[in-house]
Amino acid sequence: QVHLAESGGGLVQPGGSLKLSCASSRHTFSSFAMGWFRQAPGKEREFVGVIDWSGDTTYYADSLKGRFTISRDNAESTVHLQMNSLKPEDTAIYYCAASGVMGSSLQKDYHTWGQGTQVTVSS
Repeated sequence: QVHLAESGGGLVQPGGSLKLSCASSRHTFSSFAMGWFRQAPGKEREFVGVIDWSGDTTYYADSLKGRFTISRDNAESTVHLQMNSLKPEDTAIYYCAASGVMGSSLQKDYHTWGQGTQVTVSS
């Protein structure tokens, strides 16, 4: 069983940046695609982006392309989400998740989820 733990959330002003991290407890971390999702207040959880096992390929939600970047360090069993030019509408709980399906944006394809970290974008 893989355990995931997100960190790095917090309060940031509009236009600011934040980098989230997700640490895995298992040495087989490099076998999984790692996705990021978010859930804003009163809304359903949505896909943010995903990175393949090697880190060579990433996919993002169309609305987030150019502002968000996912990277991973398999040696450290960690995946990161760099968020730039943040907007109030980016306020949400951000989750990382592991999948055996490469490149999926579907929540059903993710078998392990972290507890989430709160990101609040406000002045």
